Amino acid sequence: MLIVDSHCHLDHFVGTEQEDVVARAKAAGVGVMVSIGTRLGEQAATVRAIADRYEGVFCTVGVHPQNAGEAPVPELGEILAEADHPRVVGLGESGLDYFYDKAPRDVQQLGFRRHIAAARQSGLPLVIHARDADADIATILEEEDALGKFPFLLHCFSSGAELARRAVALGGYISFSGMLTFPKSDAIRAVAAETPADRLLVETDSPYLAPVPLRGKRCEPAYVVHTAAKLAEVRGLGIAALAELTTGNFHRLFNRAR
Repeated sequence: MLIVDSHCHLDHFVGTEQEDVVARAKAAGVGVMVSIGTRLGEQAATVRAIADRYEGVFCTVGVHPQNAGEAPVPELGEILAEADHPRVVGLGESGLDYFYDKAPRDVQQLGFRRHIAAARQSGLPLVIHARDADADIATILEEEDALGKFPFLLHCFSSGAELARRAVALGGYISFSGMLTFPKSDAIRAVAAETPADRLLVETDSPYLAPVPLRGKRCEPAYVVHTAAKLAEVRGLGIAALAELTTGNFHRLFNRAR
């Protein structure tokens, strides 16, 4: 069985620790990992170098909404230039985070729209971070979709069912993290049960959100198998069938991950 961790932060693991984490993931059957960008410049260079270093590891580049106020909002050409690398298979993570509100909301929104424009022009999928901003995320997605289609993924889904439905209607995908396994995550499991089968992905968002039965530990890509097992249970599938389904969905969306 091979499975994909569609969202992890391998740059949080350094030196031999990083090598061990990647090795444990492969031993667990995780054939592909995507290491996510959160800033341009030095951080983007770091995730590109990680993707170059390991077979089966790819990356994205972009500016996380929590970091959107640290520098001027990047121009479209700047985002596209950072993405011009054979191991870059997506953009982001970008989006809106009104929970932490670490950047002004208008700045977050402008950055989000710039990343959408880059996804539209490049064809690379945009990895979207959505936290306590469902209405604005949905509105921006719909407004931008009217200007031209673009591929996207709502990662680490923890939003309401209405955002999920509106995103799927636009052609979006939804990825579930270890939060799916938490005892109080009934609402997330309900969304996972209703999401069309061809739009489902799994991830760890490691080093965060370790799934049950590993809560309290530092999360790593190998743990995605536990989230996959819970998603399989929710969907009434065997784990092998779920792995095949989500891996196929991943490669359809991230079609440069070869």
